[in-house]
Amino acid sequence: MQLVPVILSGGAGTRLWPLSRELYPKQLLPLVGEQTLFQQTLLRLAGLPGVAAPLVVCNEEHRFLIAEQLRQLKSANGGILLEPEGRNTAPALTLAALEASREGADPLLLVMPADQVVQDVAAFQAAVQAARPAAAAGAIATFGIVPTTPHTGYGYIKRGQPRPDGSHGIERFVEKPDRHTAEAFLADGGYFWNGGLFLLRASVWLHALSQYAPAMLAACRAAHAGRTVDADFLRVDKAAFAACPSDSIDYAVMEHLPRGDGQIPGVVVPMAAGWSDLGAWSSVWEAHPADADGNVLRGDVIAQGAKNSLAFSESRLLALVGVENLVVVETADAVLVMHKDKAQDIKHVVQRLKEQNRPERSLHRRVFRPWGSYEGIDAGGRFQVKRIMVKPGASLSLQMHHHRAEHWVVVKGTAEVTHGEDVFLLSENESTFIPLGVKHRLKNPGAIDLEIIEVQSGSYLGEDDIVRFEDKYGRS
Repeated sequence: MQLVPVILSGGAGTRLWPLSRELYPKQLLPLVGEQTLFQQTLLRLAGLPGVAAPLVVCNEEHRFLIAEQLRQLKSANGGILLEPEGRNTAPALTLAALEASREGADPLLLVMPADQVVQDVAAFQAAVQAARPAAAAGAIATFGIVPTTPHTGYGYIKRGQPRPDGSHGIERFVEKPDRHTAEAFLADGGYFWNGGLFLLRASVWLHALSQYAPAMLAACRAAHAGRTVDADFLRVDKAAFAACPSDSIDYAVMEHLPRGDGQIPGVVVPMAAGWSDLGAWSSVWEAHPADADGNVLRGDVIAQGAKNSLAFSESRLLALVGVENLVVVETADAVLVMHKDKAQDIKHVVQRLKEQNRPERSLHRRVFRPWGSYEGIDAGGRFQVKRIMVKPGASLSLQMHHHRAEHWVVVKGTAEVTHGEDVFLLSENESTFIPLGVKHRLKNPGAIDLEIIEVQSGSYLGEDDIVRFEDKYGRS
């Protein structure tokens, strides 16, 4: 039976602020290793038999970032399903199941969050293979992560009776326990961390939802029926999806299964594969090999007499002297200094940023666009300076501004400039001026990245002062 990976990539990852932000969340960052967490999720599928191209379910705001990371891996693409707004994991899986079962297909769906780390890929694949017989026979299989510590930040699954297919029934799900209870679970040996990984047939999920969450199924069916195709992107009907209840896979379906009041068995398959959901900076520290002093250091960092700390530097020298058990994360526009034991409290900082409507909550200083990126360098009352990078063959929209003029200086590559009715090329160290109200476009006709410095001046410099006339990326 064909296996279709379903990659759930809708999270915002705010507990890893300031690296992870709403519009550039943790699954799109290389937090452990060279590839991003999303790319690692795809790569751990290599070698599994019968695997089809993955279906990705993601926030509409992340669509170009997801497409670019797929392109970097040269990965097959089964479709990128766009959520108009977040509705948790159960509706996301439902959209994927409806898409995968079009034209009468009924594949196995391997459901994987895009923001997890799995250190032992062979053990992961062995667990998937072990779960296939039960899932193919109509069970909903979840993977119980073999616990290594009495973790209080995870939910737990209590293993039930063994089954002939090698899996176990599920006796019960347990919410995040206190320390004493978690220690008892670890000593018992029959409890697993709930990692949010599943293997099931598309038809089985849809049938389960019809039993336990029929309103969700109806809303998702309506949203999927109104889908439109935009290049690699599958857009569902926005109004229908907005009416969908918000719930997780566990609450919508899984926690009903141990009661035995339906005909769908729930099973658990153990997985000991070096798993982590990187749910906090303390988890990031645990996922890296530490030096002799227990420190995890990345970027331009000097540690003198520091112990058991994590320090990430993006843009400048960071020095730690005589401190212990700290998390220090430096980005171009924000610095986090925190005791490791307070890692869960970062949500309060993000909430305050939201209340104050500060851009550091959702955006980095470097902002990614489908054509490349731009980064703020300096700003004042009536000016700002940006560094703009345009990928080979890419172009910005044909646009104009009501409130600002722009001066472009090419520092690398070749620019094709549309300036009113004129189109011309600029090489390195050449420049042009775009007056207020003039239609213009910037394109990279070359084979290397185009880099320009843009100086904006005017009474209003917000990103919403853009009137687009043509755009190859479907933006209004």
